[in-house]
Amino acid sequence: MRRRILLAILLAVAVTGAALGIPLGVTAWLLVDNLNGEDLAARAQVIAATIDDDIAAGRPLELDKLRAGVPPDGRLTVRQRNEAEKVYGVDPGRDPVTTVVPIAREGTVTLESPSGPLRTTQTQVTLAVVLLVVLSVGIGTVVATVTARRLAQPLRHVADRAARLGGGDFRPDPKRYDVAELDMVAEALDSSATALAQLVQRERQLVGDVSHQLRSRLTALQLRLESLTLYGDPEVVDDARAAQEQADRLAEALDELLEAARAASEVGAEPMDLPAELPGIAEEWQQTLKAEGRNLRLRVAEGLMARATPSRLREVIGVLLDNALRHGSGTVTLAARRGDADGTVVVEVHDTGAGVPDELAPHIFERGFSGGGSTGVGLALARALAEADGGRLELSVKRPATFSLFLRVPRPADAVAAMNWPGERTPR
Repeated sequence: MRRRILLAILLAVAVTGAALGIPLGVTAWLLVDNLNGEDLAARAQVIAATIDDDIAAGRPLELDKLRAGVPPDGRLTVRQRNEAEKVYGVDPGRDPVTTVVPIAREGTVTLESPSGPLRTTQTQVTLAVVLLVVLSVGIGTVVATVTARRLAQPLRHVADRAARLGGGDFRPDPKRYDVAELDMVAEALDSSATALAQLVQRERQLVGDVSHQLRSRLTALQLRLESLTLYGDPEVVDDARAAQEQADRLAEALDELLEAARAASEVGAEPMDLPAELPGIAEEWQQTLKAEGRNLRLRVAEGLMARATPSRLREVIGVLLDNALRHGSGTVTLAARRGDADGTVVVEVHDTGAGVPDELAPHIFERGFSGGGSTGVGLALARALAEADGGRLELSVKRPATFSLFLRVPRPADAVAAMNWPGERTPR
């Protein structure tokens, strides 16, 4: 895109330079020629007038007194009827510039000047015009480069923003470009990100609610059927056992569906090297915190591997850092360590602020709930995204506020499960 913009502007500048430079160069060449011709004609007119005065007064014609009107290295030739030709000056060389003016007694005054100085002046003026055109094209090139960069960088940023949005990174991006159309696109992307975040949150909540309700009802049904198996009537017992078998199958099918939904949500999860990934996330937030007079400290244990979707991990940590920026104070710490339980990694975000009040702590992850005037979507979405990758997000310490993201350690079975095995062959 940047190359196309640059080439388009350079082409416009080159065409404009050629359209203006060529006529201007020709005009300058002709203008110098006309000015030189007019000057020579004016000199010849003055000389002719002086000679006419001498003829009218009967004075002898002396060309030496007319030398002031003869150009350097030029030649004056006076011709009169029945008189010898009189010449003053030197031979102007080949192809001189010549002007002829009539005088009394059917005579003429011929004034010649060498063409070399004229051509030199014409060349200099034309080169000056060419230099001016080249300078204009150069300035146009600089302007084109700056304009192309100014337009291409926001376009690349918008493309990256759209790619992150498609990958599940729903964080709003406050960056704007001072270009009305691009700012409209950025606003639309932020609105889409908010809508998608709410949609994902509602989807996760719906899956959780449906799962809980089905499991509760199914468990109650299994208990009632189990009590019927103890009934005295053999026929009732047989029907109860058959119904209980169907209920068990339904429970297994429900478990399989939930597992499939969980696996589908984790389709983008991959083993991630946290010592390599977290510094990049921290770098994104360091300048934002620094602008508020705060610092971000990063502590990551060596060799930590976790299974997560990169975009979801950035989103969850971004929400936690943004929460610390808005509602916390002091230095913010982003740390990663091995969990107390086997097979877990813990990513923690905490600051040195006052923490979370006791009355707010139980509701901090609820949708639409906020103790600081925000939308109340961020933490709920972060927890939903963490759970989508098979992890969980908890408020582990109230004062100072410490949020802990528990992630699974990659296992060999994850790589096997992620493979696309070919389907069974069917006869043709």
